[in-house]
Amino acid sequence: MFRTLTALLAVSAAILAPSGVSRADEQVDVELVLAVDVSLSMSTDELEIQRHGYAAALTHDNVLQAIADGAHGKIAVTYVEWAGSSWQRVIVPWTVIANRADAERVVAQMSAHPPDSARRTSISGALAFGGDLFAESAYQGTKRVIDISGDGPNNQGAPVTLVRDELVRQGIIINGLPLMTRGGFSGGYDVNNLDRYYSDCVIGGPGAFMIPVNDWTQFPEAIRRKLVLELAGPASPQWAAEEALYPPVVLAQDKPASDCEIGEKMWRNRGGMLDSR
Repeated sequence: MFRTLTALLAVSAAILAPSGVSRADEQVDVELVLAVDVSLSMSTDELEIQRHGYAAALTHDNVLQAIADGAHGKIAVTYVEWAGSSWQRVIVPWTVIANRADAERVVAQMSAHPPDSARRTSISGALAFGGDLFAESAYQGTKRVIDISGDGPNNQGAPVTLVRDELVRQGIIINGLPLMTRGGFSGGYDVNNLDRYYSDCVIGGPGAFMIPVNDWTQFPEAIRRKLVLELAGPASPQWAAEEALYPPVVLAQDKPASDCEIGEKMWRNRGGMLDSR
C-alpha cells in the first residue's frame, strides 16, 4: 500500500511540476529569423533565386560547421516571407538545426510551395513580426538575430528606425542583405544607395552588419557568407577568414547619413499610382 501511494505521489508530482526537459528550456546558440522580401518588385525568377539561395546556404558545409562549432552545436531557425505592413507568412516554423539532416528538413519545408508576392515594402512590419516570433520560439538562444533582405526602402507601416531601435533595446540583433539588383516589376521606388540605407536605418545591435548584393549571381554566396558570420560572430576565426576573402562587411553606423523615411516620401510624392513596392 505504501509503495503504491508513493508511486502515485511521484507520478502526480511529475505531472504538476514544470518539466526540466521541456523544449522551452532547450538551449541553442542562435535563434535566427530569416525574413525575406517578396514584394511585387521581385520577379518570379528572383523569388526562386532567393529560395534556392537560402536552401543552398543552409546545407553548405561552412554553415553546418559554424553551427557545429557553437557552444551548444545547434541553432533554431524560422523562415518568413514579407511584403506590406500586414503581409508576413511563416514558411518554416521554428526548427532546430544541428546537422545536415536537420538542415535538409528545413529546406524541404521551404521548397514545398512556390513563393507568393504582395504589394508594398514594410521593413518595419517585417521586423516587428520577426520580433514577435521570438516569444513563440520555445528555445533560449545565446543570441537572437533577425536576418532581413529586401530590394527597397520602407514605404509602409511605422518608421523603420522606431521598430529597429525597440528591437535592439530588447537585445535583438538585426543584420541586413540589401538587394541592389534593379530588377522586378518596377524600379520607380529604388534608392541609389540602398546599402547605406540599410546600414543607417535598418541594421542594429552589437556586431550588426549588412552585406550588399549588386547582382543576382552574387546572392547564393552572400547568403552563405552572411549565415557563417551570424553564427560564428566577430570574435571567431571564421569571421576574420570571411573578411579577408570577401570584403567588405559594412557595420552599423553611429551617425546615420541616410534619410530613413525616403521610401515613405517617395511613395507620397508619386501618389501611390503603382502599388507595387
